[in-house]
Amino acid sequence: MKFSDIPWHKSIADSLRHLADSGRIPHAILLGGPSGTGKMLMARIFAQYVHCRSPRDGEPCGVCPDCRQHQSFNHPDTHFIYPVYKKDSNHQAVAADYIAQWKDFLRAHPYMEPELWPSALGSEGKQVMIYTFESEAILRKASVTAFSSEKKIFLIWQPEKMNAEAANKLLKILEEPFADTIFILVSDAPEELLPTIRSRVSSIFMPPPSTDTIADWLVSSHGVDPEQAEYAARMAEGNVAKALDFEGQRGEKDEFGELFRDMMRRAWQRDVAALKEISEKIAEMKREKSIRFLAYCSRMLRENFVYNFGEPSLVRLSPDEEAFSSRFARFVNIVNIGGLEREFSKATADIARNANGKIVALDLLLRLMTLLRQGAAAYVS
Repeated sequence: MKFSDIPWHKSIADSLRHLADSGRIPHAILLGGPSGTGKMLMARIFAQYVHCRSPRDGEPCGVCPDCRQHQSFNHPDTHFIYPVYKKDSNHQAVAADYIAQWKDFLRAHPYMEPELWPSALGSEGKQVMIYTFESEAILRKASVTAFSSEKKIFLIWQPEKMNAEAANKLLKILEEPFADTIFILVSDAPEELLPTIRSRVSSIFMPPPSTDTIADWLVSSHGVDPEQAEYAARMAEGNVAKALDFEGQRGEKDEFGELFRDMMRRAWQRDVAALKEISEKIAEMKREKSIRFLAYCSRMLRENFVYNFGEPSLVRLSPDEEAFSSRFARFVNIVNIGGLEREFSKATADIARNANGKIVALDLLLRLMTLLRQGAAAYVS
């Protein structure tokens, strides 16, 4: 890992590097900002740089024992803290109980999409948080001398998920810091932290990169076609993880786009037989994929509604999507957008609850016929 892996945050990397080189690292740093901007990746790179035995040109060397341990998530003086869940009411849940899932998540999702963590953790439907037991574990580890480095580093992801008692115990540690210990808090919602915790840390805001910056990075670092990169960057709205996701799922998005356009045409034509075939295609998808398709449809309907405002800067459509919307958008307006949103939301919820996919999809498409005609009537009048 290198600071240059996050080129849109060069100035922040320079500031962190200067703190390490000058030996004036604060005992607690808060990296805050929107999700998907590389905050946790920056924290990990900084920790590796602090521990690196032979930094080169302002970067961790990548080959010393400390760097290799960081790259395998096994550095003895680096401790990860993150939200977890209780397996039962007697479980004193701490991060160490889920270290295998955590390492897999770091490898698969370096930009740390928080909405994916519960699934990776295996806690679907259960609340995740940082419990009081974690603060007690932090205190025990912090009170022990560093093992192989001059500094112990605690990387706390989503500290806003601490329960009240855990947050107050962390505050006490921050108020009486250990000389060889650095805390790096990585938060998507720093405003949700205790004000007293925020007052004890050096805060660094990591803003989202611009659309142009993300597009250029996708082209230069991932070899993405410039037109596709520009589309993915616009859709991501400053979230690098989402930009990569849009690009990585381009085939699925193309499939969804074609099916959405066919669905809308057939609904307008009141072609019930064709709509029945489309409902069967939706039902044949796995539950997760059908939910993603319905989410895509909902987004497309919102984009078509906005398209009518005549403000291109507000619209996030691919060339194929925009070509269709130039003719279709007038049928999605103030008269039917609410109903369309409700029907797709209801269908999504029903499929998520394992309802019969064919029945749910066909019912949705039959209602879609009526709603599109309502929109057309409003457009004509």
